[in-house]
Amino acid sequence: MRAPDFWGAPAGPVARALAPFGALYGAAARARLVHPAPRANIPTIAVGGVTLGGDGKTPTALALGAILLERGERPFFLSRGHGRRNGSAGPFVVDPARHDARDVGDEALLLARVAPTIVGADRAASARLAQTLGAGVLILDDGLHSRRLDPDLAILVVDADYGAGNGFCPPAGPLRAPLAAQLAAADRVIVIGEGRGLRQPLTKSALRARLAPDPAFAARVAGARVFAFAGIGRPAKFADTLEEIGADVAGFRWFPDHHRYSPRELAAVKREAERGDAVLVTTEKDAARIGANGLGADLEILPITLLFEQPEEVDSLLADFLAWARTARL
Repeated sequence: MRAPDFWGAPAGPVARALAPFGALYGAAARARLVHPAPRANIPTIAVGGVTLGGDGKTPTALALGAILLERGERPFFLSRGHGRRNGSAGPFVVDPARHDARDVGDEALLLARVAPTIVGADRAASARLAQTLGAGVLILDDGLHSRRLDPDLAILVVDADYGAGNGFCPPAGPLRAPLAAQLAAADRVIVIGEGRGLRQPLTKSALRARLAPDPAFAARVAGARVFAFAGIGRPAKFADTLEEIGADVAGFRWFPDHHRYSPRELAAVKREAERGDAVLVTTEKDAARIGANGLGADLEILPITLLFEQPEEVDSLLADFLAWARTARL
């Protein structure tokens, strides 16, 4: 789905009319956040976004995995494999040479570039498989709200510009659960970007971070005329990034989040770029879904990396978490 524009605006008549339905959704989500869940036999980090999409949870999971690797740890990512064709299959290890987004989802393909990744609807079963394969720490991408595993460290990710949107739960707004319940369930909050973040005072200490575009990509498209397309949670962020690095955005076309592109759709965006004498650009997540349909050399792909403002604080947080979690299991 694509988030309605009114989700990100101050609460208006449509949001208020839908608020009773949002309250029902929120009550169920609040109950799920406090539902007892099994704990894995190895330290576990759960990363979740405050809204239904676009907060930056996968870049956050990737950044944490990279830091753990630098510390000499053996992290494994666990993912549901959102968007895969057989959502009930698993758990199994992602093999980028053999699997595509239809098999494992786009996010799992990105995660598998950094560390071993297991896809499965049953997080507890995925954790057991990871342990047999020698995992030293688990990172659950989008695992804070599902409560399939009880994490040792729960991290809530917030987009500094979007924050909590209009403050309602679906269908009235974008929140995965009432904000107070999410903050209560989180151990730390990561705020990405330069905006105000949540309008409410945070009850948890926050780490600041930013998404940095790949310098080589930025150098190639700076000053160039580009045509952008994407099927992600918050595509306007992609367009903003292109403009920030100096690209001339001649046009764009947005698709629903996790959209599976048909050859006809890919041919159409290619024609639109050619008509405008523009370079065709998209995101890494979209490129993962394009896969065999491909656009080859006609497509520029924007890689991004999450950079923490104070990486030493994050490193210390992870060191303390690992020490505590391992001691608790003795």
